[in-house]
Amino acid sequence: MAGKVALKLSVIIPVFNAEKYLGECLRSVAASMKNAQVEGEIILVDNGSTDDSLRIAKDFVKNHKALAVNVIECQKPGASAARNAGVKVARGKYIWFIDADDTISTNAIRLLVAKAKESDADLVMMGAERVYENGRRDYLSAVNPDNPNYKSRFVRYGAGPWQFLIKRTWWNAHNFRFREGIIHEDMELISSLILYTDKFACVDMPLYFYRQTQNSVLHRRSWSEHAYDIFPALEGLYERFRAIQAQKQYHDELEWFFIWNLLIDSAKDFAAFPEGKPGFARSREMLQKYFPNWRKNKFLAQKPLRLKIRVRMNYWK
Repeated sequence: MAGKVALKLSVIIPVFNAEKYLGECLRSVAASMKNAQVEGEIILVDNGSTDDSLRIAKDFVKNHKALAVNVIECQKPGASAARNAGVKVARGKYIWFIDADDTISTNAIRLLVAKAKESDADLVMMGAERVYENGRRDYLSAVNPDNPNYKSRFVRYGAGPWQFLIKRTWWNAHNFRFREGIIHEDMELISSLILYTDKFACVDMPLYFYRQTQNSVLHRRSWSEHAYDIFPALEGLYERFRAIQAQKQYHDELEWFFIWNLLIDSAKDFAAFPEGKPGFARSREMLQKYFPNWRKNKFLAQKPLRLKIRVRMNYWK
């Protein structure tokens, strides 16, 4: 495909030691792109794989000459750096970040591109399924713009970057970038995206399959200091809201987002490893700094008693 051809879609896939699942991921993207019959490209960004990932990527290029597949190497570690590098070379009207150990449905690209064309949206959100190693699945629904409070739900939703088709010119116009060098890099950015557009659409169907593995960055069997990256990520998110003076309008949503990520999600990591115990004190300090009256949060008030007790216990650990 010629370098100046206008493309509908750029699929950007960060690759790091993903040999076990990369082939399945690429086959699903190729099948979905073929089914959609759109002019698109696949950008594979390898950032230092030490397994067979790079060979698998290059073999895919050789075996799929009808597709526009670009393999680039990124010297900086981490999915953030890989995604940022992918955006720099992307040519599609829309970009879609896909993780190398996940898959998409055969009709995903067709439905998403059609919705984007119909709505001229800057963001098209999709439904997704978490797929566990034991075969269990649960559904992550898309935020529906027909709901009058959809922006409120978007802010506190906690979606991954892979759950959106994104208009590239809009992304670049706002100079969006993933913060490099930390995990939870998407948390700092994604929940703020809705502040920058009213052109939002969704396809509330399971189009993306998010694999839950024990050895993934967010599901480690051993302690990693990166668990503490939750703190700069949340600080960065709050600063994004404050920069455009939206922190008061979305106070309750941000407060709930902090409660969930500090006292429920990250608390599991802090409790699982002796090295994580200082995380509880840091969580208290962060809540006292940003949301000293968090106990009165209206979204927390709607939760079951068991969860309320769990949150308070994790606060005082």
